Amino acid sequence: MDYKEINNRYSTLAKSSCSLSCGGAINYSEAAEGEVCVDFGSGRGTDAIRLAEVVGDSGFVYGIDISEGMLQKAAGTADRLGVKNVRFIKSPLEKVPLGDCSANLVISNCTINHSADKQAVWNEIFRILKEGGRFAVSDIYSLDIVPEQYRNDPVAVSECWAGSVTRNEYLEQLSYAGFKQINILEESAPYKKAEIMVSSWTVTGVKPSGKCNCKCND
Repeated sequence: MDYKEINNRYSTLAKSSCSLSCGGAINYSEAAEGEVCVDFGSGRGTDAIRLAEVVGDSGFVYGIDISEGMLQKAAGTADRLGVKNVRFIKSPLEKVPLGDCSANLVISNCTINHSADKQAVWNEIFRILKEGGRFAVSDIYSLDIVPEQYRNDPVAVSECWAGSVTRNEYLEQLSYAGFKQINILEESAPYKKAEIMVSSWTVTGVKPSGKCNCKCND
């Protein structure tokens, strides 16, 4: 599914009462006052706005999403609540318009599985994090390779498993990006989706020292 299709689909869902979440990454984020945080796949902006309240006026939060409808919904909610330290940006997750080593924390909730190039997404998360910065991500992995006929199936896409990769491949992507101290905080028992079994989990990791090729580690 290309980004135009994703934009159309999730712009429509932004107007509904549908829940687009598979986990609670924000519950493990441990955001602190003054931190810069980024929500990959921020949707309606609920988690980004919650983070903005936690980090306070001395911190800032960026919500990244590709759906115009979701971004409009999120910005409208922030305006209505008077939350000033949050900005919602339209961008693919594979190339976000944020500087190297600019964030303390990245969260994502059931979004990375939608990307056709998940390694690029993880490389971007690593790039924008400061040394010692961390991520908390809730997502879905598959126990077997997803059959091709489900990759663009509307139901499978909406249930967030059409683009899932296996557990081993997921962990390999984190390692290849450069992350250390990878921890699995929660992991569901496998459950059936069409012809395969999948699991939901929440994973955290840290960008180690000496991995920033920039001058913005403060």
